[in-house]
Amino acid sequence: MKKILNTRVVVISLFAFALVLTSVIDVSAQRSSRARRAAAAAKNKADLKKGAEDVAIQIKNITKFVFVLGGVANGIEEIDKDVREGKVSGEIARKNEEFKSNVRASVSGITTALIKLENDFRTKPALRKYLLDIEGVAARGRIAEDFSGRGRFTDSGKELLMVVERLADVLVAMPSV
Repeated sequence: MKKILNTRVVVISLFAFALVLTSVIDVSAQRSSRARRAAAAAKNKADLKKGAEDVAIQIKNITKFVFVLGGVANGIEEIDKDVREGKVSGEIARKNEEFKSNVRASVSGITTALIKLENDFRTKPALRKYLLDIEGVAARGRIAEDFSGRGRFTDSGKELLMVVERLADVLVAMPSV
């Protein structure tokens, strides 16, 4: 009888130990899940902040560029007209081509930055909510690039202004973090 009692005590003790061990594992798993959620929330907040900063940087860069382009574009287009009519020297025509090349490179750089920005919104979970708001800015950048490639710098600037409007709308839609 004593042996049966000892066996029962051992079995009950093992069962109780297993139960305690299982509950400890469950509790630690719950804590881990909360920790993961907290880490994910912190990462999302950081991604939102970085996304908003990147949008603001593009607004600033494009606005400054369009401001400068406004003064340069009319001059370039006028010189192009004078070149076609044979009214300017070869030196001025060459310098004008250099200016146009610089403008095209700048528009291309802006387009590259817009593609990266749109891709960030597509790939980062915290920014995906705003993808519909930002989607299309890279396409507009390519249109601006196409216009500048054809010597239509004023139209290129107008297209970039549409990009700035869209980016401003995205910034308004995003929460301030």
